[in-house]
Amino acid sequence: MIGDISRVAATTNADVERLRAPFQAERPMTVGLEEELMLLDAATLDLLPVASAVLARLRGDARFKEELPAAQLEIAGPVAATVGEAAAALGEARRVLASAARAAGARVGGSGIHPFAAAEGELNGGVRYDAIAGEYGMIARRQLVFGLHVHVAVAGADRALAVYNAVREQLPALAALGAASPFYEGRDTGLASVRPKVCDLLPRQGVPPAVPTWEALAEAFAWGRDTGAFADPSQWWWEARLHHLHGTIEVRVPDAQATVGDSAALGAVVHALVATLAERFDAGEALGAAPTWKIGENRWSACRHGVEGRWIDVHTGAVRPMRDHLHGLLDALAPAARRLGCAAELRDARDLVERPRAALVREVAGDGGPRAVVGWVADRFLGA
Repeated sequence: MIGDISRVAATTNADVERLRAPFQAERPMTVGLEEELMLLDAATLDLLPVASAVLARLRGDARFKEELPAAQLEIAGPVAATVGEAAAALGEARRVLASAARAAGARVGGSGIHPFAAAEGELNGGVRYDAIAGEYGMIARRQLVFGLHVHVAVAGADRALAVYNAVREQLPALAALGAASPFYEGRDTGLASVRPKVCDLLPRQGVPPAVPTWEALAEAFAWGRDTGAFADPSQWWWEARLHHLHGTIEVRVPDAQATVGDSAALGAVVHALVATLAERFDAGEALGAAPTWKIGENRWSACRHGVEGRWIDVHTGAVRPMRDHLHGLLDALAPAARRLGCAAELRDARDLVERPRAALVREVAGDGGPRAVVGWVADRFLGA
């Protein structure tokens, strides 16, 4: 919990209101999908640091953004009424990106981490990225990681805060569903996804802290700014956060996915989860905030074993298979998914439980090694 931060930095009512304001407008519970994607050498399938060249070919298209690694581009999908609408936009953006990349001698793929690339890679320049590289050095060069981010708009600042605190408990379940990156530097790590452990090399990663009040969050951001620990709220890099500009709860825990369909399935789970928690808050339920360290135990199981791991109830201590917990969670989210128009995509999430993507990746590697995995991922980039 971040409520006990020493008051190194002074905060004002205006600071707090600036954080609350994006959540105060009355609006529907829209959804947005963002994908961090690998740029691949068309011949070798290694990472290819040509983000700037590909962006130049996209001629300022606002859907595409540069990130820290020079072999990564992000698709930032539009605000959408439904996951299906968001997925359709994502599919179209993937087609545009693939065409631009092809002209630069590259292919594109979705995976949490490249299966055989060197651990360190080239970074993009610019004031922001130069500062990160200057502070973190080789750790920054190791951040060749690719995630799926899901934004859900939540109206009502206190409502959003309560839902954020409660969402934290289910982040390991979402990580297990999206775990699809067992290979690193050409070797099977034994993990369902190695991406979280690479991310952990940086600060402000993993299970986010509970936030007791908006005042506490404003104080945390002021402390980071005034001490020089982190420049601004965009470097609040946890696996979920209250987005200070968009007025959304942003879930950042799944690996980037090979197909739009898998991204949509994960998006549906997040959309329905946030909606379900908001409905419980509206009904007067105190949602609470589980201890970060207990959530961290489930996070490790998700990282190590994915769907095949275990789930520990952070309230009762009861232990059961992660797969059983995921099926129960999907059952519980089905009513909200029907109301949100994403019931079909939520049903698709069952396939992520029954055919874990980390296991599929290992099957592909069994026939052709990690290089075959990259080819398989790239071949699926424009598929459903």
